[in-house]
Amino acid sequence: MTGADDRHWLRLGLIGLYGVIGAIHLAAPDRFLPIMPDWVPAPRGVVIGTGLCEIAAAIALMTRRLRRAAGIGLALYAVCVFPANVKHALEGIHLPPLPDTWWYHGPRLALQPVLVWWALYATGVIDWPFGGGHRTPGSEDAGTGRSRD
Repeated sequence: MTGADDRHWLRLGLIGLYGVIGAIHLAAPDRFLPIMPDWVPAPRGVVIGTGLCEIAAAIALMTRRLRRAAGIGLALYAVCVFPANVKHALEGIHLPPLPDTWWYHGPRLALQPVLVWWALYATGVIDWPFGGGHRTPGSEDAGTGRSRD
């Protein structure tokens, strides 16, 4: 599998992940309020806003022109929601159907940097750790002379 192929599949995964999570944020924003840190202003509005941003980013991932911006936005999003994930874990807040054990929270917190990397790599913002130089959006696949979506 070439780098362009795995980026394509990684983008599809992001589209599915953030499209579903965004829809859940919009359909049931009150379910997320217990994990919002106290210092977040207008928490319900923030939950709805994050849902809209997740869906917008999922759509933008399908557009070559907006793909890098979506990747950067999703990476920043993953960093910004980390305090809510920490609160969720440390205070043992139960949000059905999610498990409320460290078997869930530990890996979830540890994988947050992976979500940052995933968004940046899948959108061509970074090549790390696979190297091969800097890739730009719409760069040509080796030997084909065609751009790869």
